[in-house]
Amino acid sequence: MPTPSEKPGRLAGNAHGRLAGNSHGRLAGKVAIITGAARGQGAAEAQRFASEGASVVITDVLDTDAKALAGEIGEAALALAHDVSSEADWATVVRTATETFGGVDILVNNAAIYWTRPLVDEPVADFERLLRVNLVGALLGLQAVVPAMKARGGGSIVNISSLAGTAGMYGHGAYGMSKWGLRGLTQVAATELGVEGIRVNAVLPGSIDTAMLPVPKADFGTRFQDLPLGRVGTANEIAEAVLFLASDESSYLTGSELRVDGGLGSGRRPEAWRVDHLPG
Repeated sequence: MPTPSEKPGRLAGNAHGRLAGNSHGRLAGKVAIITGAARGQGAAEAQRFASEGASVVITDVLDTDAKALAGEIGEAALALAHDVSSEADWATVVRTATETFGGVDILVNNAAIYWTRPLVDEPVADFERLLRVNLVGALLGLQAVVPAMKARGGGSIVNISSLAGTAGMYGHGAYGMSKWGLRGLTQVAATELGVEGIRVNAVLPGSIDTAMLPVPKADFGTRFQDLPLGRVGTANEIAEAVLFLASDESSYLTGSELRVDGGLGSGRRPEAWRVDHLPG
């Protein structure tokens, strides 16, 4: 199996006159597809990847926002309208990435939809739509990129799960089930694809300051003070974790889960601490 420096297709030219990344950085010459990357965590990942030498295919149903972000990044980025639940869309994304940048080395399954609702009130149609995006979309992405990654000698797939996929959380039934499922997908894919040089890992964010966080910013000071780190996380902090798993620095990790949750999964500070330290 080729070593990372021997993989074919790096810095390959193409009909559009672009190069697949550049010769500097932790992702030098690699090509990444990031779904749901028009804003929030996905946008932070795209910007961080590009800063480390990757060419980035930014996909999202928010086509205008995705194009604006690609414009900010420059020649190293390409934006595509993309419904992750569509097998045909996935074929187009992988084909375009290969024609434009020379191949695919990294996939970040970041796209997701989210709401809170008690299970007894969950319409089946809504649940099925959520699963199509959050879980089936990741499976379709994996199926679409594996041949391209095999052609490059290997690759890295990073699935964005959630702390909600580790324990039962009130109101997070549909979303939590999809993220539990994504953890299972990660484990099975890591087992099956390791022999191909394709690593599959998961990042499990906790409470992160994005548009999906259902907490007003005015409440951040009290809402997150009882976390071990005492604050909400940022999209850039998630991007750093994803960058590590996408890069060759994590070359002996597959099937792993990296919690980026400010310690929330370990527990909260007790009520006595809250009484002594929080205002009011």
